[in-house]
Amino acid sequence: MALNIPGLVVMALFYLLILGTGIWASLRSKKEEKKCTGDGMEITLLAGRNINLLVGIFTLTATWVGGGFILGIAEATYNPTLGAVWALMPVPYVLTFFLGGFFFAKPMRENKYVTMMDPFQKKYGNVLASALIFPALVADVLWVARTLVSLGGTMSVILDLPYVYSIIISSVVAIIYTLLGGLYSVAYTDVIQLILIFISLWVCVPFMMTNPHSVDISLTAYNATFQAPWVGTVELDEAGKWFDDFMLLALGGLAYQAFYQRILSSSSYTQAQVTCFASSACCLVLGIPSVLIGAVAASTDWNSTSYGLPTPYERDQAGSILPIALQYLTPPYVSVIGIGAVAAAVMSSMDSALLSSASLFSSNIYKNIIRKQASDCEMQWVIRISVVVVGLAGTGLTFLDSSVLVFWLVGVDMSYTIMFPQLVCILFFKVSNGYGAIVGYIMGLVMRILSGEPLIGLPPSIQFPGCRLDKEGKLTQYFPFRTAIMLISLMSILLVSLLASIIFNKGLLPEKWDVFNVKRRQRATSKVAHVKRTNSEKEEAAVAKQLLDTTSC
Repeated sequence: MALNIPGLVVMALFYLLILGTGIWASLRSKKEEKKCTGDGMEITLLAGRNINLLVGIFTLTATWVGGGFILGIAEATYNPTLGAVWALMPVPYVLTFFLGGFFFAKPMRENKYVTMMDPFQKKYGNVLASALIFPALVADVLWVARTLVSLGGTMSVILDLPYVYSIIISSVVAIIYTLLGGLYSVAYTDVIQLILIFISLWVCVPFMMTNPHSVDISLTAYNATFQAPWVGTVELDEAGKWFDDFMLLALGGLAYQAFYQRILSSSSYTQAQVTCFASSACCLVLGIPSVLIGAVAASTDWNSTSYGLPTPYERDQAGSILPIALQYLTPPYVSVIGIGAVAAAVMSSMDSALLSSASLFSSNIYKNIIRKQASDCEMQWVIRISVVVVGLAGTGLTFLDSSVLVFWLVGVDMSYTIMFPQLVCILFFKVSNGYGAIVGYIMGLVMRILSGEPLIGLPPSIQFPGCRLDKEGKLTQYFPFRTAIMLISLMSILLVSLLASIIFNKGLLPEKWDVFNVKRRQRATSKVAHVKRTNSEKEEAAVAKQLLDTTSC
């Protein structure tokens, strides 16, 4: 296969469009900085907390609809051992956005936090908060790597462009426009990218569904033709694993800084809620084309195509089924349009991960720990350097190829089993303290490691009910073990926090041993409550006196 020159030209135009939009947005950012009363860091990271509603919906949706979203849904639908019922992403994301809009957005916005780690630093201090920031940073770096891998694989199939070149070019473009304008550049380029994703995928679907090599997908939905039915099934003994995957996607997303960056950039709580609810609907709509593409691939007689036999699944290429289907089941010009959708999806997620990790490092580590007196200009450079470093780290990991998928899954696991229970406790349970946070952190990390991971050949030391060999002969947990670990971690935080609070407040241990100042915080909280109560009583007495004087007159 020769290098696809027309395809390269189209991709070059696409990248120039994205880069141009990013540069324009960076100029807009500088204008807003002159008008805004907030500091430069807040403008760079949160667009001055005044992002447009429509732009907010686009950027939140584009952040979640990445290369993994598009390729993963198509892969699960096509895979004969899974099927569409395992292509979970769109539905759990609806739950993510609704929970985020109803519950998590309010406490974050009321306290005017800059990142999701601010409440941890405020309550637990810098040392423990730094330990909790680590898994969040790792997850973002691996997110960058995973999205670039999906783009590299797609370009190598359709354009015959070397994997290394496609990775480096895409990475450089995303890094440049992200560091130029911060959230403004990311948000406005997301608008262009999401429009391209929507149009490109829906342009490809009709060509694919009418190609002569495939059977009507309605006939293969529940009937085995060239492979197992593409709808798939969830057997009773697999229900626990299905539920675990669902909850991982639904709740794990609530522990990502990229989500709160969009919520905190809205001008009001109502706008933040509308952004979440509208984005959930957009995710559902954008998931449909990938399901249809996976279904068509499952309904195709690959022997009648130039791809030939064995099938993509038998060649262990199920993960690349979307670009393969575009290449062999659509005309050449349509396949180029399709790769535009993948490239847009990848870059829309990559820039969000870049800015997310830069936010955590610059705000929570550099500004709050390393250089508290750092100037606004200095912080701008720290943010830019952070973007470049994270981009280079993520790009470097892509050359591990298939291992990146494993690292990405580990990152999602860390967000769900470690960060999510920590976030729930600090936002909604006043009793939580540093002692409980440490125990919950260790419990979640140790139990997750001991539960094993078949993708990296790590055998489970803890075998939950239903643990058995899967269809590929790997020992797999079919019990919802990650959800169980998350709940155990959450309960550990609350119980140990309560116990520590009782011990120090009752004087069972000397106050000098109270590293996290539980007793002192309790006093401060009681004092604040007393002052509020006293002021309230004084106000009530003043109102009553005023009413009495009015009545006497």
